[in-house]
Formats: sequence, C-alpha cells, structure tokens
Amino acid sequence: MVSKSTHQITFTRLPAISPDEIIAHMSDPRVAEHMPLLTFEWNHDTLADFIATKEACWERDGLGHWAILCNGSYVGWGGFQKEGDEWDFGLVLKPDHFGLGLAITKKAIQFAKEDENIPYVTFLLPPSRTRLKALERLGAQFIEIITYDGQDFLKYRLDTP
Repeated sequence: MVSKSTHQITFTRLPAISPDEIIAHMSDPRVAEHMPLLTFEWNHDTLADFIATKEACWERDGLGHWAILCNGSYVGWGGFQKEGDEWDFGLVLKPDHFGLGLAITKKAIQFAKEDENIPYVTFLLPPSRTRLKALERLGAQFIEIITYDGQDFLKYRLDTP
C-alpha cells in the first residue's frame, strides 16, 4: 500500500480507461454491497451505455463523472450529476482503494466550491454505509431519508460557499 503522502489523485474522463478494467471493478461483489441500484451484469454493452450517459451529463451540464486515478492507476469513478436543481456527488471506488474516499471527496468538493453554479452538493448514500463521520467532518448534514428507484438512501447536503 502507498503511504498517504504519496497519493497523487487526478481526474480524467471515463472513456480514457480500459473498458475491461471498469467492467472488472463494477463486477466486484464488494462494490455491489453498497450499490442497491446495481441489479444488472456489467459487460461491454452496459458499460457503453453507462459511459454515454455520463458523457451526456458533461455535454448538457458542463460537469459530470470522472475516472479517478491515484498515482496514474485507475481506482474508481465519481463526480457530480445534476438531479433536478441539485448537484449530487457520487463515488465508486475499487475495494482495495476504499480508504482514498475522503481525499478524493475533498478534491472534488474543492472543484465544486470554485464553481459559482454549485451552491451546495448532495450525497445519496445507501443505509448500508454506516461510516459517515468523515462526511460529517467535511460539514455535510443529514437532510432526510429518500426513496429513489424503490430504494432508500440517506440524503446529506454540503454547502459550497
């Protein structure tokens, strides 16, 4: 494992990553544990649809999801997606890199703070996510439990003044 001081986190677009690498990532059952909406098998067709949807967000909103690299290696994907009038932040890491979540979130939130069109960010977390102290230390506050596509999620909000 790389020490914290040597983690160089960078963001790139999803099409820059090998499809097989993303499919392997999203097919890992440890990832699916915290993704109640993941009810399908990842393959080249589902990945192509996924990337097209995420790239359409960039075209429509000027912002979207990135592939996330640590020291040049793919560790997951995440970013912002406009849900109605709100900017939602999501992050899906490879299990061996779950510990990078806070550092990646901080870097992404800094991006949001520099964008005057993003007054706050929301987070929708499945109830299976029980380690929420780091999110609260960032300043996010629990808003409510919402149902999305038939699944309950914990909704948090972080102002980005």
